[in-house]
Amino acid sequence: MTESGPSIESARRKLAAQLKSAGDDEAEIDARILLGATLDLDLTGMIAQANRLLTSTEAARLTQFAGRRIAGEPVARIIGEKEFWGLPLQLSSATLVPRPDTETVVELALDLLRAGGDLDRPLRVADLGTGSGAILLALLSELPAAQGFGTDISEDALKTAAANAARAGLSNRATFVACDYASGLAGPFDLIVSNPPYICSADIAGLAREVRNHDPLVALDGGADGLDAYRALIPQAAGLLASGGALVVEAGAGQSSQIQALMAAAGLTSGTAPRADLGGIPRAVAGHKIA
Repeated sequence: MTESGPSIESARRKLAAQLKSAGDDEAEIDARILLGATLDLDLTGMIAQANRLLTSTEAARLTQFAGRRIAGEPVARIIGEKEFWGLPLQLSSATLVPRPDTETVVELALDLLRAGGDLDRPLRVADLGTGSGAILLALLSELPAAQGFGTDISEDALKTAAANAARAGLSNRATFVACDYASGLAGPFDLIVSNPPYICSADIAGLAREVRNHDPLVALDGGADGLDAYRALIPQAAGLLASGGALVVEAGAGQSSQIQALMAAAGLTSGTAPRADLGGIPRAVAGHKIA
């Protein structure tokens, strides 16, 4: 292939400027990621080859990527993967793009297990509505003796999660089940986690276009008040938890107290304050099964 395009450094600067002009708040980062994906180079490689000229094929591919980003497609969708808890995760049209806020669920779950001295115990963990497998695989990466079960109603999502488990070397400890939340599982479980859909139906239209136009609606729409999924999964989870087990779920803004009430109605005690994300929103809510 002939090298006829701009240099790597020039292409990066030009793309960053284009994205910034289009209103991309993370233009510099996005430009670096998209250029790296185009060239199959990490940051070190791009710096080392800063003066190399792009081939015509590379330049065309970068132009295509730029157009998709300017049109509002998330970078993670364009390159087909997103890092979560240090794990590179493959995405599909059936999965959400994992977000940093969701790591709060992992953090709280691990803190609860750590407090009980359970990190090295052969735990049984379930992730309801696993999507890409993000939460489950993050937990398994920290719990060396745990067995994990991820559920989803989407077969495509489960295929993606299974591929991510294989990539992380966790296939031998991760099982994926097609069902609605916990309906296809048999307990007991020491820990159950979930990031269910919690956006109020009327609020979907007002979401950022990156989310509204590219994340699967079924993984976003939580019904009229955003709590439909919790009403379904909390009683199921409560019935599957072992004595002393915990349920940890992600919550939307302003929902934590309502979720705690649903947990209490299912026989779970709060005992642990909700964990706030970096924006100060109570993001992870826990309930415990005492008996």
